[in-house]
Amino acid sequence: MTAKRIGDELSPCKLLNRQVLTLRPDPARVVMRHFKPSTEPRDLTPTDTKRVTHIVDRVLALDAHSAHQQLQEILENFEGRHRRLLATFETRADAMGIVHSVHAPLTQVQRRLVGAYFLHEYSFEAAALFNPSIVAHPDQSAVSSGARRIILSLRAVGEGHVSSITFRSGMLGADGTVTINPAAQFASIPHLQRLLPGSRTDSIEVVFEPDGDISERVIFPVTEAQSNGIEDARFVEFDHGGGGKTYYATYTAYNGRAIRSELLETTDFRRFSMTPLTGPAARNKGMALFPRKINGHYAMLGRQDNESLYLIYSDDLYSWEEGIALLEPRFPWEFVQIGNCGSPIELEEGWLLLTHGVGPMRRYSISAALLDKEDPAKVLARLPEPLLRPERSAREGYVPNVVYTCGAMRQADHIILPYAVCDTFSNFATIEIAALLRAMVP
Repeated sequence: MTAKRIGDELSPCKLLNRQVLTLRPDPARVVMRHFKPSTEPRDLTPTDTKRVTHIVDRVLALDAHSAHQQLQEILENFEGRHRRLLATFETRADAMGIVHSVHAPLTQVQRRLVGAYFLHEYSFEAAALFNPSIVAHPDQSAVSSGARRIILSLRAVGEGHVSSITFRSGMLGADGTVTINPAAQFASIPHLQRLLPGSRTDSIEVVFEPDGDISERVIFPVTEAQSNGIEDARFVEFDHGGGGKTYYATYTAYNGRAIRSELLETTDFRRFSMTPLTGPAARNKGMALFPRKINGHYAMLGRQDNESLYLIYSDDLYSWEEGIALLEPRFPWEFVQIGNCGSPIELEEGWLLLTHGVGPMRRYSISAALLDKEDPAKVLARLPEPLLRPERSAREGYVPNVVYTCGAMRQADHIILPYAVCDTFSNFATIEIAALLRAMVP
């Protein structure tokens, strides 16, 4: 899919050029997840264990011919929808210790059948594909002059309103044109590898298979704190200095009752570590990390009072105390609350911060502010009206009257802005930096 500009369709500020490019949820994209005949999120209760035993007993009661036929029927239905289907069946059966503790050794066909009965397909983006963020791809080989390969992260929502993180790859042209590659046929969730070594015993690592396109990778909840969703990942390419770079993403872990902020880390988008953030600031949503240290400290933006933006510093990246008030609601379209729309973007003039504001009828809009480069606590300028607000012709969806983004990026003289509409699908726009800065007021 290649985007083209619509020259006449501009925002109220006449700064934003929309692109003819829409990413919509596709219910045909599925992953395999563990199925347990139980309502318990973790260990099986004695009653559940009995149900599992009954299912296994029924499978093992099949004669060899019937078992083979049943397995063939499963393969005819599902083999073209997943990679390594038979191996996944066997892995699932091996992981169920009850199979080995209660029954004699299983044949290969029996193991595969048992595994199939305790897996199910999950359409991870059946309901929504929204709240994108964008970063440069770690591999920029064979890219034409002025262009950049990119990775787009998106929040996908499926059955039960469970959120996960999914990806797309694409290209930015020298003129800001956005091209997003089609999603791969297959999709998969990572392996839970191990606890990371060191003192942070609450960190986990998830790893994807080395083959396949990045669009196949879906980071699904793996801990109890994440059980109802991994929401709104704000990815940023972090510069450690000296050429070292890491991709970080702050996101919200939700268990159906409570939220907490967590941090995702990767260098290759195949191996990820996930660590809960601590401190008073981490009890809130919407944290966004600056792309480098400020005066020797990590810096973060967050909302601590449910309505204003705060600037927070840390020395260890994982613990965040109370911050200082930075921006509070000032204009009518943000009187309810103001928040960030991803990590600040470094310009020669300062830190460009995209913001979201909530106004009457819980209408979300996107705007911008400029922070001092050496001291981000100093607000140099703000845009007095939104860059983007819900259009009457495109305001219906899962959550009406909302436009939102989790992160934009700079491409030459433009800002590339991926944004979600009504918590349902995602679009793209470009903003000329010079024009945006001229429109701001001190």
